[in-house]
Amino acid sequence: MSALLEVRDVVKHYGGIAAVNRATLDVEEGSITGLIGPNGAGKTTLFHIVSGFRKPEQGTVRFGGVEISGRSPDRVARAGLVRTFQHTKALTRMSVLDNMMLAAPEQPGERLSNVFLRPRRARRRERDVEVKAREVLAVVRLERHVDEYAGTLSGGQRKLLEFGRALMAEPRMVMLDEPMAGVNPTLGHELLDRVQELRAARGMTFLLIEHDLEVVMAVSDLIHVMSNGAVIASGPPAAVRASPDVIDAYLGKYGEPAAPAAPEEAS
Repeated sequence: MSALLEVRDVVKHYGGIAAVNRATLDVEEGSITGLIGPNGAGKTTLFHIVSGFRKPEQGTVRFGGVEISGRSPDRVARAGLVRTFQHTKALTRMSVLDNMMLAAPEQPGERLSNVFLRPRRARRRERDVEVKAREVLAVVRLERHVDEYAGTLSGGQRKLLEFGRALMAEPRMVMLDEPMAGVNPTLGHELLDRVQELRAARGMTFLLIEHDLEVVMAVSDLIHVMSNGAVIASGPPAAVRASPDVIDAYLGKYGEPAAPAAPEEAS
């Protein structure tokens, strides 16, 4: 495998504190890669930088061999790199189907001129998008909720919906920010089952932040560990689990929980 995402020496400060401190990591194409670390380690801030929601002060981010450092989120998404959020962003007063359709790229109906000048093209694309949305809803097991308002879904179902919206963009890579947080364990594991299926069937690449270490160890090919804004360890799950640096980061050298060095943004 070769690196699809390359992060090199990325730096970001908040209030004089280094939330991300020369972070360097790779995500191999076709892999499921975990990003773990104690609270305040810099994981979510790094996600924001990679996905274009924050600009790095130093360092580079390359995706598919092309530098995307400082690009806007929509340009990053068009390059094939999309993300979900710890707190879901569903449009609660719209149907599940409409939420999905809005996430599709290249919709001619978004331009008023196309509605009047190219109505057939707009209607054809809308039909194609609806077909795709229904197919993806089946993948994430939400097809029975297609006509319901997104606001009526449970927290776990909203996570599945947001994952489906990410898939509508036809990405090469998806970044998942705490997919298990606040979710019924059954639905959380169902989401991760879909992740593994998509990697196996389509070769899709995933990078996930997850605080449940047993989960991330079970699904990841490779794990990066952050502490105090830096990547302190990288490797297969078994090697990371046994690393003294990782044990110190989580428990401290004397067995007490380590205090976070910097506040980490909510995603």
